[in-house]
Amino acid sequence: MFDARPQHNDQHREYLRHRAQQFRQQVERRLDGSLTEEEFRPLRLKNGVYLQLHSYMYRVAIPYGALTPDQLRMLGHVAERWDRGYGHFTTRTNIQFHWHKLVDIPDSMDALNSVGIHSIQTSGNTIRNVNADAFAGAADDELEDPRPWAELIRIWSTDHAEFQFLPRKFKISVSAGKQDRSAVSAYDIGLRIVEQDGARGFQVWIGGGLGRTPYLGQVVREFLPQADLLPYLEAILSVYNLTGRRDNKWKARIKITVAERGLDTMRADIEAEFLRRRKQFSGLDQEIVSGLRERFAPPAFLDAPVEGYEAERAANGAFRSWTDTNLHPHRIPGYASAIVTLKAPGATPGDMTADQMRLVADLAERLAHGDIRVNHDQNLVLPHVRKADLPELYAALRGAGLATANFGKITDIISCPGMDYCTLATARSIPIAQDIAAHFRARGLEDEIGEMKIRISGCINACGHHHLGHIGILGLDRAGVENYQITLGGDGYEIPTLGQRAGAGFPAEEVVPAIDRLVDAYLELRESPEERFIDAYRRLGVAPFKAALYPADA
Repeated sequence: MFDARPQHNDQHREYLRHRAQQFRQQVERRLDGSLTEEEFRPLRLKNGVYLQLHSYMYRVAIPYGALTPDQLRMLGHVAERWDRGYGHFTTRTNIQFHWHKLVDIPDSMDALNSVGIHSIQTSGNTIRNVNADAFAGAADDELEDPRPWAELIRIWSTDHAEFQFLPRKFKISVSAGKQDRSAVSAYDIGLRIVEQDGARGFQVWIGGGLGRTPYLGQVVREFLPQADLLPYLEAILSVYNLTGRRDNKWKARIKITVAERGLDTMRADIEAEFLRRRKQFSGLDQEIVSGLRERFAPPAFLDAPVEGYEAERAANGAFRSWTDTNLHPHRIPGYASAIVTLKAPGATPGDMTADQMRLVADLAERLAHGDIRVNHDQNLVLPHVRKADLPELYAALRGAGLATANFGKITDIISCPGMDYCTLATARSIPIAQDIAAHFRARGLEDEIGEMKIRISGCINACGHHHLGHIGILGLDRAGVENYQITLGGDGYEIPTLGQRAGAGFPAEEVVPAIDRLVDAYLELRESPEERFIDAYRRLGVAPFKAALYPADA
């Protein structure tokens, strides 16, 4: 069984206890008035605690999206004991609890620390949660499992003294598949494991990021030997730390530094710093990653006949639909990776109840080698499931409202919490996502439409990754009225592309009709049912879709 408790030894447990106790004392001082909110703010943010519209929000890191059953059960316990019975999984594979009382957060910390989960560096101008492919170690197209490298980066970056006060927050993602499933182009640093002349290394991207000024990353190094990963990352961070802007919060991300200084200048500075940093590494990092490879060794896969699975597919149309939609190819014959979509009818995208968490933990333990992943699409993945066990898995998930057969379809919508929770939001996201999903379920068009990625953000900070949606929706405030801009053609994976704004925004009540016209246009214009919306858009350009959105202007 996989163990996702990094460095969970006595020393690490003591360190986490110390951090929780320190925060408990800070909370007590805030509550008795000896700390002002202004003084308390940097202390709580250092521990992943935000003050939102109605209460405090507690953000917990799930490095590279990996969870064990006992960790998921503990998340369920925290949701039930100190929150409102559910948690919200985000596009950064964190989980957020939106209804914590400040006085209870230290107790939540202690509980989560007992299973090796913490909130260190889930906020602040430092290196945030490290992301990776949710199908790592299982996908049939990957060169190698990227998780040992993601864990090495997590170990190296946690409490790294030099990078605790960067110009702005910093995010890293690692991918190893022929198809990028980690959106490396949208990160401050993106790493793709590649081969060159028989050797493994990294293609290194820098300067990606969304928000009010979105940029796709650029390749700063086509091939970096694996042994040089940490000194090269340190070089990038060091150059950014020294040259990134600190005069304007909105221009402080590395994407702006790269845009203003130019990729060639950044590359020259990084390479020079890399040569200096490289001398400081003794090889201990390579010993660590060698040990990590053993820790991330694949489970003992089991042989099992697939006749029962095929028979159930033939006899049960709902099961067949789920397997057609919610399975990902596994590198071992007789196995599949199962996607547990958190997008049931009427659900809030990314929300999961405590009971559902406990159920999935039990199922993972019994049927999936104890391995659970969080996908940045705000779903969960059980990466190693025998096909023979899929009927049992499906039946259990269906009973808990977790077997919606819609992965990657128009109702599998990514959404930030929006103005229902967030102080930064300028419009609601969740009701728009629910209305779109309900409308197209009622029309019965999910299968007919096929793959269509809709992403919704409630403000320009783009936590819903709307720039990367085939259809992106951005909620803004226009003179006190919620107004929604639509972008088209975004893609974070196959052909990294930022969606382009189609035109004027729509009031909330007109968003669903606008998407309806867009979908009808696509269904009429596509060459065949196999041509996805994004393919039709690339073939035809924006004009026919813009005409569908704004028929009065046509």
